[in-house]
Amino acid sequence: MRDQTDPRDRLIIALDLDGVEAARALIARIGDAATFYKIGYQLAYSGGLALVPELAGRGLKVFLDLKLHDIGNTVEAGVRALTGLGATLLTVHAYPQTMRAAVRGRGTGGPKILAVTVLTSYEEADAREAGYSLPVPDLVARRTAQAVEAGLDGIVCSAAEAATVRRAVGADRLIVTPGIRPAGAEAGDQKRVMSPRQARAAGIDHVVVGRPIIAAADPRAVAQGIVAEMA
Repeated sequence: MRDQTDPRDRLIIALDLDGVEAARALIARIGDAATFYKIGYQLAYSGGLALVPELAGRGLKVFLDLKLHDIGNTVEAGVRALTGLGATLLTVHAYPQTMRAAVRGRGTGGPKILAVTVLTSYEEADAREAGYSLPVPDLVARRTAQAVEAGLDGIVCSAAEAATVRRAVGADRLIVTPGIRPAGAEAGDQKRVMSPRQARAAGIDHVVVGRPIIAAADPRAVAQGIVAEMA
């Protein structure tokens, strides 16, 4: 059966910018080349939460990447407070208590909840430094299984683990992957990276791209190139 997803929906542009006006300006430059935007710490903490209903009202999708993690009651209340903004996706860290609380807070409406397994800036040495004894792929697999058990809607992982995650979550849950770099782009602080074409071949639903688009002389053209590569 032919995939009916709009190819533009597969690219999530990270609005890692200082302030709402800078974000609006970038969105205007990109125009209809993209339909999905990520709001993370940098923009959220500089007024960006107010941008969520604005973008949703224009028919655009928003990935609210807040990586919530706290005691259960706090996570549950936080997710409940966020459900009315109109975001499509929301992230929490993949700790069982946190994930269960997020599902309770979301209730029957609100955004799809994604579990962040292991940050894509981590490699084996980073995981060991943080106190994890499991190798990164095993840690991702364990947290993925716990996310499925908790009833989450999808997984955030690196492209390197996508095939394993897809086997674990089946076809009905989303896989969202940061650390995607078009040909010629620098990896930056991402350590487990992949190209858009490779990501799509690995069964990834959405790729998150920030700096290669934000820093481009023509961000619209870069976005169009990524969408074409994934299509």
